[in-house]
Amino acid sequence: MRKFFRRKLLVGGLFVVTSVASFAPTQAATPKKLGPKSYIAKYKELSIDLMNETGVPASVILGVAMLESGLGSSKNAQLLKNHFGIVGRNNLAKRGMTYRSMYREYASVEDSYKHFVKIVQRKSWFSKVRGTPDHMVWLKYMIKTGYSSAGQTWINRVSNIIKKYNLEALDHQNSVAIH
Repeated sequence: MRKFFRRKLLVGGLFVVTSVASFAPTQAATPKKLGPKSYIAKYKELSIDLMNETGVPASVILGVAMLESGLGSSKNAQLLKNHFGIVGRNNLAKRGMTYRSMYREYASVEDSYKHFVKIVQRKSWFSKVRGTPDHMVWLKYMIKTGYSSAGQTWINRVSNIIKKYNLEALDHQNSVAIH
């Protein structure tokens, strides 16, 4: 008799698990992680446009975004559309999310990119380096004014991304805004 109930319980349990699994979100519903080349292809035009509008090199924009967002795969990039690690308010709690973050939420990734260049433009040193294509100059000024607490390590990581993927080539596309 016990074997009969165990078998019924086992079969019933498998039915429940199978039924629940069929309604669970599939992997296709989750965003696919972009590789470096795909991330660059997706955001290079935006970076070049912002460079031409503001004078911030596209290599710096894209290099920082690639590092800070983990190529768009970090939780902050996925949930908040924040590709730059910019601190601020978000609505995760109002959306019933259990994940907590001190990072700002954006309506779109493009808004995140635009806000990043606005932050850089507001820095007192911006007029000194505007139009300068040397990404190291930009990164050093960003660290001096507190963009990242990782210091030279952060500079090295962003610089390595810029060099590895030849992002400097983007800095020579169209004319850089100098006004």
